[in-house]
Amino acid sequence: MPQGSIAGGSQGSGSTAMPRVMVHFDRPGRDYAPRQQLAVRHDIEGLGGEPLRAVERSVLWYTEGKGEEDLGVHWFERIDETEGLPAVCPWGEFTIRLPMSPLSYEGLIVKVRWCVRVRIFFADNRDFVSEHVFDVGGISPARAPLERLE
Repeated sequence: MPQGSIAGGSQGSGSTAMPRVMVHFDRPGRDYAPRQQLAVRHDIEGLGGEPLRAVERSVLWYTEGKGEEDLGVHWFERIDETEGLPAVCPWGEFTIRLPMSPLSYEGLIVKVRWCVRVRIFFADNRDFVSEHVFDVGGISPARAPLERLE
């Protein structure tokens, strides 16, 4: 899903807020080694004063390409209005340790991507999802084989 897209829920007739989620990684290149710590801070703008029901933050990997697509959640946290939602919005931060695998991979047929996902749930049942990709491991992208010249 593209960064900052509306997903699920209903649009609601009186709702016009189009949030913007900025994620700040502790490594400028967004490149991490397996088992390395990932520290993230996120800022949410453009809520337009609309009440929120919850914010979910997660670190996950997914595959893209031919065949079935897979998804694995490494870390997940949901903060709702009863657990201090105003304290985390419009910003939040977390630190986790990444696993040994899977490693990020930019293949010709299949890609493995890691991302930080921030999902905002509005009181009117709309939700907004923002994904921010980073790399785990140092695998170079695959290259198409060169054709033989005869």
